[in-house]
Amino acid sequence: MSPQLDFFSVVVSDMARSLAFYRKLGLEFPEGAESEGHVEAQLPGGIRYGLDTEETMRSFDPEWQRPMGGHAVGGAFRCESSEEVNRVYAELLAAGGSAHKEPWDAFWGMRYAQLADPDGTVIDLYALLP
Repeated sequence: MSPQLDFFSVVVSDMARSLAFYRKLGLEFPEGAESEGHVEAQLPGGIRYGLDTEETMRSFDPEWQRPMGGHAVGGAFRCESSEEVNRVYAELLAAGGSAHKEPWDAFWGMRYAQLADPDGTVIDLYALLP
């Protein structure tokens, strides 16, 4: 058997703040997970999306440091329409995200946007253009 992607995670500095942010993207994390160092949301198709605190990372890798000079990528989230891309982008900005690239109609046929979560991890939003 070949290795299969099973889990994807991002590192966060404040679990409660990050849970509030990622729940706005429809990810379902366990209730009461705000004080945990590691949480997971089950995604369709069996893949899990996880959040790990910086402290958790350092518990098994004491030399771990947040990447500098660029940004980490937290995945691309498909929306149903251009309007949903715009709406979710605005909601995530209000939830503590920051603008990276405002929504635009990309030459490859998608409404696309990029924003950073509260820790600077870039999240992409997209929808196919009609």
